[in-house]
Amino acid sequence: MLRIPDLIKKKRDGGALSDEEIAAFIQAVTNKTIQDAQIGAMLMAIWLKDMAATETEALTREMMSSGEVMSWPEEWAGLVVDKHSTGGVGDKVSLVLAPALAACGCKVPMISGRGLAHTGGTLDKLESIPGFNIHQSTEQILQILDSVGCCIVGQTEMLVPADRVLYAVRDTTSTVDSLPLITASIISKKGAESLSALMLDVKFGRAALCKDLSSAKELAQSLLRAGNGLGIPTGAVLSCMDATIGRCVGNSLEVVESLETLKGNGPEDLMELVTTLGGALLTITGSVFDLSEGRKRISDAVTGGAALAKFQDMMEAQGVSAQAARSLCSPHTDYYSVLRRAEHQTELEAPGHGPVLDLDGLVLAEVLHKLGAGRSKAGEPVNHSVGAELLVSLGQVVKKGDPWLRIHYEDPSPTPDQINRLQNALILGSDENAQTQQKRTLVKELLLPD
Repeated sequence: MLRIPDLIKKKRDGGALSDEEIAAFIQAVTNKTIQDAQIGAMLMAIWLKDMAATETEALTREMMSSGEVMSWPEEWAGLVVDKHSTGGVGDKVSLVLAPALAACGCKVPMISGRGLAHTGGTLDKLESIPGFNIHQSTEQILQILDSVGCCIVGQTEMLVPADRVLYAVRDTTSTVDSLPLITASIISKKGAESLSALMLDVKFGRAALCKDLSSAKELAQSLLRAGNGLGIPTGAVLSCMDATIGRCVGNSLEVVESLETLKGNGPEDLMELVTTLGGALLTITGSVFDLSEGRKRISDAVTGGAALAKFQDMMEAQGVSAQAARSLCSPHTDYYSVLRRAEHQTELEAPGHGPVLDLDGLVLAEVLHKLGAGRSKAGEPVNHSVGAELLVSLGQVVKKGDPWLRIHYEDPSPTPDQINRLQNALILGSDENAQTQQKRTLVKELLLPD
């Protein structure tokens, strides 16, 4: 009989845990036969002493097997795909990508998360649409995938229960930023979806979990090893997260921008991520000959309206009234006849003259978080109407006094200090810089499975 204190001691002293020992730990977590203090001690031991790749793979596999593992109809073989992002500012990729993939014939059982700290959560964005229900049973997920082809839902009670326990303890024991624990948490949930292909969007930069390209690459390689180790063909993009993705940040505003993108009016940076991730998934599953064909198929699904039709069907299948779904997806609609608009809007004016060189997305996200757009601990409510719209683009020349940011807020109002922080987040150059602005691409590296 393996004793939990012995396992903790072994890891604390730098030993490698065997598959059997890792299985015993996860079983104890799942069956609640272990004390919280022991879970915390094991997590801290892992945080301090790290894990070998074989240990991380075993941890991922045991966590995945701690609950229900989904199974799909035989005729869906090779079609079930998903993506995961490590989190950013204005990251609304899933809202465009899931219906675009469904329009290309894929099945997308996207199990998403909520926002925490400065990063927004896909579920919070969708819940800003009245009636949208992110709680769906396994049977309902099957039904929606059969009829629509995509759904975006929260983690069910039966899926990876060990992760729910470990995630909560990691949060309270300062062990969130451990590579093996991050890897096992992300990949175990994706493994339980029984995927044919998985793409990871690993972000780096000011507003990302990883601050530089090398740490993002290290995280990506750990995730790729674990995903491919479970038998899921897994690829990754390394993408820059310094400013924002698109021009809108905040739950309702990001839904509006996603719908505008699905109507063919999307910003270039958002479409770059959507077509790269989607094109890669179509390439991995063998649906297309190569990445450029994959990118084109995804782009055509978005600009041609097929993805918008799938988004409308998904909204209705997940509880939105037919009238509201139709209204949101119709051209020239008033989005705020359905979505909640913040009581107040205020515009900030450019403090000087020159080209926009940069914008600190982290500062923008942190201020909006304080204004109610995000949460500091799990379970807290968010105000879906709070957010901001960028009124300028990188490289654009602005004059002093031009409006550059519109803030949507309710209670509290932005403080003078917060306004000052936002004004300092906008970096303007001198006129000479105007000619040297390169077109900004977010994707720096693409790693595909062999």
